[in-house]
Amino acid sequence: MGYQYDRENIFAKILRKEIPSETVHETKHSLAFKDINPAAPTHILIIPKGSYVNFDHFGSDASEEEIIDFNQTVTTVIQQAKLDPNSNGEGYRLITNTGLNGVQEVPHLHFHLLGGRNMGTMVVR
Repeated sequence: MGYQYDRENIFAKILRKEIPSETVHETKHSLAFKDINPAAPTHILIIPKGSYVNFDHFGSDASEEEIIDFNQTVTTVIQQAKLDPNSNGEGYRLITNTGLNGVQEVPHLHFHLLGGRNMGTMVVR
């Protein structure tokens, strides 16, 4: 069974400019924008522009150029947000959810970049 991409998901609509977003960084293959319901002082969503449902879909089907661009975009956004410990930032959490057990709400690959406070325990046991 292949991946079923929903072209009507909210991120697809943001990419088509049907829904506004506050862009933080944009490249040929990636878009980073502020989350409209932030869970931390810094909460940025980073998405590829291609129609990828999740990370394994992206890793399997994306071009090398898309993969490199997306990874560089994640690094750039972390640095621009001044979260990286190498530049005196206090750290961050990078999350992607996949499928039912991962509680993925939007069927478009996206990373949540969270920072600006102690993020606490990662998973409640």
